[in-house]
Amino acid sequence: MAAAPRRGPYICGIDAALDVVSGKWKGLILWELHVHGVRRFAELRRGLPGVSEKMLTQHLREMEADGLVHRRIYAEVPPKVEYSLTEHGSTLNEVLGPLGAWGTERVQRENLTVVDTTETSASTTR
Repeated sequence: MAAAPRRGPYICGIDAALDVVSGKWKGLILWELHVHGVRRFAELRRGLPGVSEKMLTQHLREMEADGLVHRRIYAEVPPKVEYSLTEHGSTLNEVLGPLGAWGTERVQRENLTVVDTTETSASTTR
């Protein structure tokens, strides 16, 4: 079943913005590409513990269609595909910064668990 097109009508700007970043993994994909620049699919998947291949593929396709992510395919065998943020994706990531700061304060205030993505294992820290 194909997803419905996401083109409004919208109630306000927040509605339009959330339409583009809706989904558990999109904000994390933006963050991962911002931090690391260019990433291959497997690198993105390793950097986002818990994401399925299907969900990552779906979100990357949607983000590419929305102009947030650039997909570069190299003509070689096996095929090499790299993902990076577009200028439009970088500006979205910048405006999500204050939301991330709010989330960090919430994590600290409520002593929530955070996944440590600096290691290859799925360890957690408090």
